[in-house]
Amino acid sequence: MQPAPQQMTAAAYPARELRVLHLEDSELDHELMRAHLARGGVQVQLRRIDSEAAFLSALDRDWDAILSDYNLPGFSGLVALDLLKASGRDVPFILVSGEIGEDTAVEAMRNGASDYLLKNNLSRLVPALLHAVEASDTKRARDRADRELDESKQRLRELAQHLQNSIELERAAIAREIHDDVGGSLTALKFDLAWIARHADSPGVLARVNSALETVTLAIDSSQRIMHNLRPAILEQGLVAALHWLVNRFEKRTGIECLLRLPADAPELPAGVPLVAYRTAQEALTNISKHAQASRVQLDLALAGGVLSLEISDNGRGLSADDLAKARSFGIRGLHERAGTLGGWIELSSGPGGTTMMLSVPLNPAEFADIPAAAVHDADDASQWGDL
Repeated sequence: MQPAPQQMTAAAYPARELRVLHLEDSELDHELMRAHLARGGVQVQLRRIDSEAAFLSALDRDWDAILSDYNLPGFSGLVALDLLKASGRDVPFILVSGEIGEDTAVEAMRNGASDYLLKNNLSRLVPALLHAVEASDTKRARDRADRELDESKQRLRELAQHLQNSIELERAAIAREIHDDVGGSLTALKFDLAWIARHADSPGVLARVNSALETVTLAIDSSQRIMHNLRPAILEQGLVAALHWLVNRFEKRTGIECLLRLPADAPELPAGVPLVAYRTAQEALTNISKHAQASRVQLDLALAGGVLSLEISDNGRGLSADDLAKARSFGIRGLHERAGTLGGWIELSSGPGGTTMMLSVPLNPAEFADIPAAAVHDADDASQWGDL
C-alpha cells in the first residue's frame, strides 16, 4: 500500500473543476474538507450526501472522485465501495475517517479504494485526490486506446477476410473463363488439327500438323494446370478428395515421398473451411518444395472435440529465426489471416529435424462426431477422384 505522492499539487494538474461526491454525515467535517481543497488550489464542485439511498441516486451522475467517511448512521464507507464496484463505474474512491484502523485500510485498498486518509491529518488530501483522479484519467485513456486498438484489429480482420473472399471470387471467375473460353477454343483447334492430320496427303503438312497438335496439347495441359491452381474443381467433391488430389500431384511433380492420413469418413464441413484448409496445404507444400530440401512429407487431417486439424510436417532443413523474421514473409502471415477469418489459428514449429505447420479450425461440436484418421497408402491412385 503506497500513499499518494506528496509532490502532487493542483498547479501540476491540468486546470479543471473537479466534481467530487462527499459521503459525510457531519456538515462541519464537510466544510473542513472544502476549506482544505480550496487552500490547496483545487477547483471543486463538492456535494455532500449522508445515506445509502442518496449515494445510489448520486451514482447516476458523473463524478471525478468520491470522498467517503468510514462510519455513517446505518451505512459505511466499505459498503459504499462495494455499491460503487457493483455499479460498474470506474470512479476513484478515497476513504477519510477519524477511526479507521490499519487492517480496515488494507481491506479497503484490496477492495479497490484509491487511498485512505485520517481526518486529523488532511495535509495529504489535495495530493491524494489529484493523484487518484490522474490515475483514473490515465486508466480511462488506456482503456479507450485498447478499445480503439481492438476495433482497429477487428476492422483489419474484416478487411483481410473481404480481400481473401474477393481474391477467391476473382480466381474462380478467371478459372471459369480459362475453362470456357481458352480451354474450349484450344479443344476445338485440336479437333480441327486432328481432322487435317487424317486428311493430309503431304508428309510435310502431316509433320507440321502433328507438331501443332503437340503444341496445342501442351497448351491445354497448361491451361488445365493454371485453372486448377486458381480454383480446383475437385473442391466441389469435398476437402478429403481435394487433399488427396493435391498430394498426388505434388508427389508426382517433385518426387518427394508423401504420406496422407485422412478421416475414414469425410465430414460435411461448414462453408469456407475446405477452401481455407486446401489453401493452407497448398501453401505449405509449395514452401516445402522451394525451401525445405525435404525427402518426406506427411499430412494429417483429423476432427476431434469439434476442432478440425490439418497438420503438414516435413523432414527438411527447418526454419531459422531469420526465416521467420523476414520483413516480407507474407506467406505465413497470409495463412494466419486466412485461418483467422474462420476463428482458427496456425501453429508453426521448426527444428533441425524438419518443420510442422498445423491449422486448427473450431467447428460446432454438436454437428460432428470424433472421426479417426485412416492412412491413405496409395497416393498414386487418382482414379477415384477422376483424371483432372
